Amino acid sequence: MTPVPDDGPGFTPPPYPYDRLAEIAALADAHPGGMVDLSVGTPCDPPPPAVVDALGTSGLERGYPTSVGSPALREAVARWIDRRFGVALEPSAVAACVGTKEFVASAAGYLRLRRPGRDTVLAPSVAYPTYAMGARLAGCRAVAIPPAADGSPDLGALGADDLARAVVLWVNSPANPTGALDDLAAAAAVGRAHDVPVISDECYAEFSWARWPPATVLQSGSEGVLALHSLSKRSNLAGLRVGCYAGDPTLVRYLAEVRKHAGLMVAGPVQAAAVAAWSDDAHVEAQRDRYARRLERLAEVLRAAGLAASLPAGGFYLWVPVPEWARAMPGADGAAWALARVLSEHGGMLVSPGDFFGPHGAGFVRVAAVQPDDRIELVARRLAAAGPLGERAGAVSGRRGPRR
Repeated sequence: MTPVPDDGPGFTPPPYPYDRLAEIAALADAHPGGMVDLSVGTPCDPPPPAVVDALGTSGLERGYPTSVGSPALREAVARWIDRRFGVALEPSAVAACVGTKEFVASAAGYLRLRRPGRDTVLAPSVAYPTYAMGARLAGCRAVAIPPAADGSPDLGALGADDLARAVVLWVNSPANPTGALDDLAAAAAVGRAHDVPVISDECYAEFSWARWPPATVLQSGSEGVLALHSLSKRSNLAGLRVGCYAGDPTLVRYLAEVRKHAGLMVAGPVQAAAVAAWSDDAHVEAQRDRYARRLERLAEVLRAAGLAASLPAGGFYLWVPVPEWARAMPGADGAAWALARVLSEHGGMLVSPGDFFGPHGAGFVRVAAVQPDDRIELVARRLAAAGPLGERAGAVSGRRGPRR
């Protein structure tokens, strides 16, 4: 019998980033009133009543839904893209996905099937970690695009060999976690010049602050590009897991066919709810006001505590640099973790250390403006009582939990 060759160790999933926060979360939760979780971008506000009504009354739960999305869903998305971005698309250039994280994690693998001679995924160096994980799951090499001075990816730093080997170029605007707004037309031009599909993750587009109306990669034409959108943030529907991709008809058709074979289908009642959500803009305007108010208040609270918190150009996160006093604190996990621990102990707030978003993020923490106003005010009172954090930081290593 021919022995089976030993291929070496296989893929072992790394610890999920937010599972690593358990110890720091316990410090925050020990406060009277409990933890205020500002670590994950989970919406806290209600979705529109019409969406909830459509979810419960569609009558679509008995049959199999269409993988590509119902005609009504594709038409609603096409109308929304025209309304919001001024781009006219045929509904056939739109398709549904089971939440955009699923799409981000799987797209590189499907695109590599299309171009098996290529093996590289290009994505910003400070970014949503699923771009890099999608590369690993596809058996590709992930190449991080370094940031330019404004925080957007420096596309001019990409090497010719990396571009020649790329199956996809990811951009994200407004960016998670930095809030930067990318030059999406420039990204599309790079992709077209090197025959690399560009996928623009635009799930925070409705929360663009420095530029309105928001931008989409589709404004430079649909050839070779896809725009990825989600109802999780826009309409407070993260639990429904529904998004869409739109753009180049050839790419949409290819991915839709592959995904059909993989059994990826948005549930029928969820598709009906998505039609209602994408057909209404009034609830989004109300949500914009909420996030703008929360971002301003959180930045004010953190600045009062001695941190250099500035408002983002887009998105609903504060990307806060780690101060020198936190950089000087001992700890194997690094300065961002030290600051996250101080904020948990003295403010009862849980934030994300910046290295969740790549090594270049290690000098920051991300603060999500996703808690109701009364919870943000609870953090404000705690931090005000603690005084400047730099003066209190020395107590962190010697005391576990807040004074009661």
